[in-house]
Amino acid sequence: MGSNPTIGFVNIEHKYNSLKSILSSLGKVVVAYSGGVDSTFLLKAAVDTLGPVNVLACIGISASLAHSQYEQAIDNARAMGAEVREVQVDEMSDPAYSANKADRCFHCKSHLYQLLLDVAKKAGMQSVICGANLDDKDDFRPGNRAAAVFGIRAPLMEAGLTKIEIRELSRKSALPTADIPASPCLASRISYGELITAEKLAQVEAAEDFLRSLGFVEFRVRHHGDIARIEVPAGQIQKLAAEPVRSQIVEKLRSLGFKFISLDLRGFVSGSLNESLSPDDKRSALR
Repeated sequence: MGSNPTIGFVNIEHKYNSLKSILSSLGKVVVAYSGGVDSTFLLKAAVDTLGPVNVLACIGISASLAHSQYEQAIDNARAMGAEVREVQVDEMSDPAYSANKADRCFHCKSHLYQLLLDVAKKAGMQSVICGANLDDKDDFRPGNRAAAVFGIRAPLMEAGLTKIEIRELSRKSALPTADIPASPCLASRISYGELITAEKLAQVEAAEDFLRSLGFVEFRVRHHGDIARIEVPAGQIQKLAAEPVRSQIVEKLRSLGFKFISLDLRGFVSGSLNESLSPDDKRSALR
């Protein structure tokens, strides 16, 4: 007996209705907004459900947010009629963050969430919400601990929506983020144990902007001190290694201060730097 192709769609619709119900129960909301797939969809759902006057999108401004991502995030929020407020985040003033240990994301999100709770209180908003989804429960996400500590709600996760489902619903809503690659903060490119500085973040941002200008879409430039380790999908390794692209990348990245430029032959792996963490490191960061 063949499978019913509508079952998956019906399930997504059920989850979306659950999301709307959750949002309706929260009153006026501040959305922790980064412009990525999840937070953009969450913002759209909040605006559609609660009305734009009851939603405030707050984007954290710091050296770890790529300027290109910031510009796109602002454009997308305004296109859906959402009010956007910039919040200056100075997480690098915290040694626990800049030390770049396994719990870096916890400290980063803690700084952001404290600021957003203050914004919500002053603006008369009842809740602060973030774009964590169901898949994030099974990933290494110290930021989830920060959300729990500060009482930040995750409506997408609560509604049981996965990344794939959020992309599908984003396509249905004609959101330009529906098929963009995941884009975590620039600090996630710096090898654990390497001190996070504004200079290193700027190096990564400039290097990735250059690869983007060459037509690469999904990739990472990992920062290992003097070494830049480039990850692209395995099918694009030959393109990157061929002339004149190879020489152009070497020249550009050396001009940014990297002494050695390497190409990871395994190809692009999301979160590859987490592989260097021991089970004890991960357990400690999630406690």
